[in-house]
Amino acid sequence: MYKVLIIDDSDINLQLIKALVLKVGDCEPIIFDRPKQAMAWCRDHVPDLVIVDYMMPEMNGMRFIEAFRALHGRTAIPILMVTANDQKEVRYEALLGGANDYLNKPIDRIEFSARVRNMLALREGQKFLAERAQTLAEQVDEQTREIRKRERELTYRLSRAAEFRDPETGAHIQRMAHYSQIIAQGLDLDPAQCRLILQSAPMHDVGKIAIRDDILLKPGKLTDAEFLHMKRHALFGYELLKDSGSEVLQAGAEIARTHHEKYDGSGYPAGLKAREIPLFGRIVAVADVFDALTSERPYKKVWPLEEAMQYLESNRGKHFDPLCVEAFLAGWEDVMDIRQRFQDDAKSAESGANPEFIDHELNLQTAPSAAAR
Repeated sequence: MYKVLIIDDSDINLQLIKALVLKVGDCEPIIFDRPKQAMAWCRDHVPDLVIVDYMMPEMNGMRFIEAFRALHGRTAIPILMVTANDQKEVRYEALLGGANDYLNKPIDRIEFSARVRNMLALREGQKFLAERAQTLAEQVDEQTREIRKRERELTYRLSRAAEFRDPETGAHIQRMAHYSQIIAQGLDLDPAQCRLILQSAPMHDVGKIAIRDDILLKPGKLTDAEFLHMKRHALFGYELLKDSGSEVLQAGAEIARTHHEKYDGSGYPAGLKAREIPLFGRIVAVADVFDALTSERPYKKVWPLEEAMQYLESNRGKHFDPLCVEAFLAGWEDVMDIRQRFQDDAKSAESGANPEFIDHELNLQTAPSAAAR
């Protein structure tokens, strides 16, 4: 049923127009003799048609139309102005001021009925298009959610493909990705960027799938030439992901290329320094190293949390962006919650192939080793 708003300061005219509207059928007349009261009603309700008199106290028809059109979502609702003034200037003013149609008094019943029906048909078309647009938007949203769900699964499985060839675990991927999100939130990045880094951080070491098995799985220490080849995994990951049309994979490419850069310029592959390193790379560097320090494997002891925190603190401005370290430590309670939620199971924790693990990223090695590089 259509809601038809009628505003006229004459009770006789109100009753006449109301009766004519009821004869149109499928209409609910809503009548006001004071335009300000009608405007108050319009703030909480959306009529399908407005019929308004031109000459009224408090607020004439033109002022009413102007105020009505200024309300949110009211710009396209049909308005029919009715007046006893037959001057062309008034008609032009009404039509140019936002009225869709114009009728002179005394009202011709047949003309009134035809014009009202036409305007309600216009409104019906508007509502159909709006509902259709809403339905299509919902369908697009649903399909987009499904695509993003599959994209997240793809990125996770792609990340795991690299980890299956390396002693790290799926829990490591989850932890460091969530640590990265904590840092992003601490840096006041917008929610979309925080979600993006959560989804893309797991691909930080995807380039390891291109590292030769005799180097990646070597049980002993690497030669300088082998270590040089190992470092190429950062660029391999970037080349693998960079041409994707996916925002997540593009962010993953940036992270893969830059998460081994160091704030003082001593990292690889490009020796970038400070803000030359993209923010996502600076964030993931903190998250990845912290999890490496605090994760236990058969070939390394877990670092106590206090020592890992001290390491991050002591390497502010050297290995790490000081603001990223600050944001990470500020979210310490969330960090502990993530450590509890994503734990290595016994089987995955024993999957490491290199018993002589020494993390070259922490500058603790006497020579490069094969694991977790």
